[in-house]
Amino acid sequence: MSTASLSSAPAWRTPLLIALSGAAISFLGFGPRSVFGFFLQPISNEFGWGRGVFALTFALQQLFWGIGQPFAGAIADRFGTTRVLIGGALLYMAGLALMTVSSDPILMHITGGVMIGFALAGCSFNVVLGAFAKLLPPEKRGLGLGLGTAAGSFGQFVCSPFAPMLVNAIGWKATLIVLAASTIVIIPLAFALWTAPAAPGAHAGAADGPQSLGGALKEAFAQPSYVLLVLGFFTCGFQLAFITGHLPQFLADRGLDPWVGGVALGAIGLTNIFGSLASGWLMSRWPRRYMLAVIYTLRSIAIIVFMLLPVTPTTAIVFGLSMGFLWLSTVPPTSGLVALMFGVRYMTMLYGFAFFSHQVGGFFGAWLGGVLYERFNSYDIVWWLSVALGFASAAINLPIREKAVARGAPAAA
Repeated sequence: MSTASLSSAPAWRTPLLIALSGAAISFLGFGPRSVFGFFLQPISNEFGWGRGVFALTFALQQLFWGIGQPFAGAIADRFGTTRVLIGGALLYMAGLALMTVSSDPILMHITGGVMIGFALAGCSFNVVLGAFAKLLPPEKRGLGLGLGTAAGSFGQFVCSPFAPMLVNAIGWKATLIVLAASTIVIIPLAFALWTAPAAPGAHAGAADGPQSLGGALKEAFAQPSYVLLVLGFFTCGFQLAFITGHLPQFLADRGLDPWVGGVALGAIGLTNIFGSLASGWLMSRWPRRYMLAVIYTLRSIAIIVFMLLPVTPTTAIVFGLSMGFLWLSTVPPTSGLVALMFGVRYMTMLYGFAFFSHQVGGFFGAWLGGVLYERFNSYDIVWWLSVALGFASAAINLPIREKAVARGAPAAA
């Protein structure tokens, strides 16, 4: 924690407890969301919908998660993290439970899309990362950001193999109720991540001085490096949402058993734990713009290889393992660049705007997967679009300047 935080925090809120509590929240917030692809077929079959209906629900979830993230970040920065986490957890439970009675497409869009999207903005790993940036010592911040991201992936690793088993054993409605019940644990954990309301002068890595929320936004979007970072993050969301929402069905269409999709997504969650931790460790040792360029390039190469090889259980699982190393490894360098450029006072909000771009990409990845499949009876167009976007984002991140903005006086990088 910072010096100020150490002097005011109760003794029980040690850095270790903060890190473990935040990791658990990331686990519980990201796990249920990562298995939505397994509900596409049973929900569509029960209500006689085409794939485009539930694909739009999942796309709206990505979009409203992105829309809500800057607001959740601003509230957390202004009034503290705990209230935001608790509100998000309650809305998450309600959205998952109400999906079970959403027999109309509009209701499904509202509950599974809008409600859960806004809920994730309040209780996902993004809010946890903002709290870590404020509460953990600067020398441990990179590893903390990696841990918070990796914990979300561990939630995916645990939930992905069990979700199709639960759906087959107890039905999709009961499975959603189980997932809803699990999110209640976020509420007591949220108190370990309490942060004080924003106070002037908390600018790590930038010139000190009072700054308003509006001033922080104006400053950020006047920086070309921030704009490039925001634009590049679009691709990450596109690729993740498309693969999460459509990979299980893509594999089923190729004649593979449902367990293959579960294991493939679980493999992504497993290796992403190591990829996220490695990314958090490397970001203090290697230029972050180069890290992002390499990650996006390797993602595109992994997809190309997967598309050119026969689709078998082995190739699907190997693809999951390789993609997992690159899955959320973009998050520590991206959030770290925001903290470096602008400090931590409004870090949660400013990262939230970058994440909004990520989720706009997620909307198009999830939505186009369903729409283009129904039109062409194939996912191939979206796979190759993911490849092109990966190479484009690699190029976009290279010109980013890694230094703190100057406020009144030159700031050290």
